[in-house]
Amino acid sequence: MAIHRLLAARHEGEEGIPVLIIHGWSLSGDAEAFDFEPVLSTQTQTKLRRMYVDLPGMGKTPLDGAQNLDSMLLRLTEYVDETILPSRFLVIGSSCGACLARAITHKYDGFVDGLLLRVPMVKSTTSERDLDPFKTIISDPEISLLEADKKLLEDIPIRTPEYLHAYKRKFHNVTAPAVEASDQQALSAIRADPLRYRVASPMHSPSDPFTKPTLIITGRQDVTVGYRDGWKLMPSYPRATFVALDRGTHEIPVDEAENEVFSALVRNWLRCVEENRKYAPLKKAREN
Repeated sequence: MAIHRLLAARHEGEEGIPVLIIHGWSLSGDAEAFDFEPVLSTQTQTKLRRMYVDLPGMGKTPLDGAQNLDSMLLRLTEYVDETILPSRFLVIGSSCGACLARAITHKYDGFVDGLLLRVPMVKSTTSERDLDPFKTIISDPEISLLEADKKLLEDIPIRTPEYLHAYKRKFHNVTAPAVEASDQQALSAIRADPLRYRVASPMHSPSDPFTKPTLIITGRQDVTVGYRDGWKLMPSYPRATFVALDRGTHEIPVDEAENEVFSALVRNWLRCVEENRKYAPLKKAREN
């Protein structure tokens, strides 16, 4: 099978445990770095070599013939084979990237020492997701949205000045530039086709679990992928910490309070990973 050009990636850290970080749909490695670098770059006991990849058609990686999520997964496996193996490594995935992260973790089970899933997309078809209807839960009565902000902020469940300011800053500085840089025409065609916007490769299950430290972070107010589908993953990941964060949307973390909780959760996961690497016996690599 021909090897495509390797995925573009932002590399941070010159030594340590490799960490493969996979972004969500239409975003980029830089968008992931915005949220994860503040905590991953400040680890003192565990050195990490962070790899924020750009999926095909996103960030700095051209589409290069990718037709569906499975072809994007193939590109990820080529990246792992070429740049990470035979090192043991960690995997982080957000939203759609979490689905790809689960498939990567299954394929390289014996090499992966930890898995982090942020607002994971468990079901690719929106109509099949277990979602709550949108509801505003906190609203400052003094706030009046500007006409220019209504489309962006009308579906935000937390309407306080501090939260809305942080949300707008993240959207304009991180999310919007990533979306604008992506190949929207090609990605929209993939996203609209249920046969293309799904991962057919195997993932861990209750009968074939992933037994290394896992962190699943969901938002209690996430109306994009919800939190209940993520909870149903728990039997497949017996070492998982599961969080449904109050005030949490699909954009976790947004404001300072969420960043504090987010950082604490990631640090605890890394502590569990380091402990497990030190004391747990190595598992034989899966034969594929």
